[in-house]
Amino acid sequence: MAVAIQIKDVPKEVRDAIAARAAARGQSTQVYLRALLEREFRAERNKHLLETLVGRLSLSMSADEAVEEIGGGREDDE
Repeated sequence: MAVAIQIKDVPKEVRDAIAARAAARGQSTQVYLRALLEREFRAERNKHLLETLVGRLSLSMSADEAVEEIGGGREDDE
């Protein structure tokens, strides 16, 4: 279920830059910021998954094994 997030005290120049970036992509500020937050979440999740793999699995694992390991980690996040 989605939740609302409100950020206060954002400097005007930051808000203007974000609005300009969103407009350049043909997006609303809300859509742009939501995508930015989702990318940050995925990057952190992927970093965590890679850290859990270090020392546990060899580099000789197959591509299918890597996909399976990553997919299993994502299911745990849900």
